[in-house]
Amino acid sequence: MIPQKNNPLHGITLEQILNYLVENHGWPYMASQVNINCFKKDPSIKSSLAFLRKTLWAREKVEKLYIWLISKEK
Repeated sequence: MIPQKNNPLHGITLEQILNYLVENHGWPYMASQVNINCFKKDPSIKSSLAFLRKTLWAREKVEKLYIWLISKEK
């Protein structure tokens, strides 16, 4: 198994990422940063998880947003 020492997403689930973003920044902010309908129209964790698990480009944008935001907090 390859060590994940420098991977900021190691051990963090997509659901944890979404919950952090919603609780700390809200759906409107997320929609402004990642332009996808599941953040804009009747957003929910469940629908967002379903979409992001199927859509790699959107998931990558959400993960990059998360990494950027947590790096600003340090």
